[in-house]
Amino acid sequence: MTVRELAQSAKKASSKLAITSAKTRNDALLSMADALLAATPAILSANAADVQKAKERGVKTSYIDRLTLDHKRVEGMANGMKKVALLHDPIGKSDSVIVHPNGIRIEKRRVPLGVIGIIYEARPNVTADAIALCIKSGNACVLRGGSEALLSNSTITDVLNDAAVKNGIPDGAIQLLRDTDRATAAEMMKLNGLIDVLIPRGGAGLIQSVVQQATIPVIETGSGVCHVYIDETADLDMAADIIENAKCSRPSVCNAAETLLVHQSVAKDCLPQIAQRLTARGVELRCDARAKALMPGSIDATEEDWSTEYNDLILSVKVVDSFDEAITHIDTYGTHHSDAIVTRDINNAERFLNEVNSAAVYVNASTRFTDGEEFGFGAEIGISTQKIHARGPMGLDELTTVKYTIRGSGQIR
Repeated sequence: MTVRELAQSAKKASSKLAITSAKTRNDALLSMADALLAATPAILSANAADVQKAKERGVKTSYIDRLTLDHKRVEGMANGMKKVALLHDPIGKSDSVIVHPNGIRIEKRRVPLGVIGIIYEARPNVTADAIALCIKSGNACVLRGGSEALLSNSTITDVLNDAAVKNGIPDGAIQLLRDTDRATAAEMMKLNGLIDVLIPRGGAGLIQSVVQQATIPVIETGSGVCHVYIDETADLDMAADIIENAKCSRPSVCNAAETLLVHQSVAKDCLPQIAQRLTARGVELRCDARAKALMPGSIDATEEDWSTEYNDLILSVKVVDSFDEAITHIDTYGTHHSDAIVTRDINNAERFLNEVNSAAVYVNASTRFTDGEEFGFGAEIGISTQKIHARGPMGLDELTTVKYTIRGSGQIR
């Protein structure tokens, strides 16, 4: 099927899915999760073939990490679907009710967006998360993953679609574009009237390509140039733990820290310790002159480093003279994704929360918590860094829009 035919099928199914009962959708998700677990051998076999091809192309290690599935990750995908099934049903939820003086009752209620298109790279777990969230929120979906994960995505989609249809989900509600040529992606971006909203997930290049080319509405998920700032009053042991976790726990994801900022008054006390811990984990340190003098084995940072999302074991480090300089640096080079301060100063903590204009702002915690499951959403469709419609991890409510239902008894104006 062509991309237009897939979208037409999804559009037709979306009107039926929108009025499918919550019980049907929830029961289907639970059965889909069980089917995913049962198909683990087939999924891992397909994924192994994808990973082998990627390695033969010489892609970097962090990319392989995003692509690779194992039993634990497949189990995590299935558990995520089960958690989504247990979440509140957003469809039909009343946001407000106003009774007009003339007796008309005006209700604002949640309804599905319709057909959601998702263009994403590398991570096949996104396939399961996206399908689960779309089904739960009453939306059909058209998915377009990267060519490097085609076998994995195809196997996951086939398993989930088969279980969904068997359990009352309209046929056509789950679509995967298997032609990964760029021309088909470009066509998908222009299917006005068939796809209601497009969500890109991936690196800055993919996201900007979609934003610039699409003629249908786009929810922009942002690249993550995330910062940790160690303030002059910080608990330095805590600070070392936080930056090690934020950088090393999974460097390939968008909520990993890419830049460390350190107040000059504590730089001598904390940077040598941090350098020792990070280099032991294989992190390459790219530093300004003052940080480089305190971090053995580091190299000079370039201007480009401050605005780079590495998605790898690389960290840029800068010593700043003041809290205000740290804020200015984050505002200048960041992507408004996730930023953290480590401090004992209550006033600086509150200033950081108020003045850093990011989707998620942290005090004394790792940026790695910016995640739909960690925020209690079960999973996420992406992390939005824009301000219109949705911001931060996007769960079920963010996959709905509103309509007004008005009940009267003959009133005229």
